[in-house]
Order: sequence, then C-alpha cells, then structure tokens
Amino acid sequence: MVTIEERLRVEEFLFKEARLADESRYSEWEALAEDDMHYWVPAEAGQDPDDGRISILNDNRTRLATRIRQLNTGVRHAQVPPSRMCRIISNVEIETIADGEYFVRSNVVLYEYRIQADKKMEVWPARVEHKLRMRDGEMKMFSKHIHLLNSEGPVRGLSFII
Repeated sequence: MVTIEERLRVEEFLFKEARLADESRYSEWEALAEDDMHYWVPAEAGQDPDDGRISILNDNRTRLATRIRQLNTGVRHAQVPPSRMCRIISNVEIETIADGEYFVRSNVVLYEYRIQADKKMEVWPARVEHKLRMRDGEMKMFSKHIHLLNSEGPVRGLSFII
C-alpha cells in the first residue's frame, strides 16, 4: 500500500512524462530516465524482454539516448513537422518494490495526428508498466514497458517516444 503522498508524486511523474513526450520535448523527457533505463515495446502478447524474440523496440539507456539525439536533430523525416500527440492515462496502480522504488501499471491511449504524412489520426492503446525510483528528491524512471494492444497486427512506424 502506498501513501497518498506517494500516489500523488507517482501520478505527477506520469503526467509530466506524458506531457513532455506529447510536446516532443525529448531532452527534458530523457532527463527523467536513469542510467539503467530499459525502454521496451514487445511485438507479441506475453513476451518477455529477455526471451530473444523480436521486439518493436528494445532500448537500453545508450540506444535510447541515440534515439533522442536523432529526434532532436529536427531532420528525422518521419517527424517533420512533429506529430501532434495527446495521451490519456488511467487505471493507475502502484506497488512498492523497495524503499523509494515503485512498480506502476497504467492504461494509456495515445492519439497521434500525423500532420507530416497522410494527415490521419493514429490511436495507440496500451498497457504501460513503469519502474520508478526517488533519486535526490526527484522521481526518475528506470524501466518503461509499453504493451500495445495491436502489437501483433500492423504497427505503423514509431518514430517518436511512445
């Protein structure tokens, strides 16, 4: 059981992380990640990150930093101009892993308007798992796993932070 203060701090982190990604403020988003960050989008339901199967994304901290640098160049053609995005977060469940560490489950729906391409709205529903920790008075993430509901179907390019 987490305290009300812990819940508020965790939810505040989730909302801030979503807003920064929605606004394509990738350097600020990256500052929320720890050095041991794991950013993963499995290709199949029930997949484990270490089972050797193909993933849609499976980034450690170094690969995530490379992805952010590419997005920050402004010349990643799939995101020029950046998609307009809006995330809705619900069903937040929080468990304490250790002192100051939390395992967080939530449901997220990301609406992406692809202004640079076909001017269509993409909808990305997912179950998301974060692992968060308090470090020097700030909440940081050391894991984000995004389980897309449509991962086993056609998935258009994820040229942004989901």
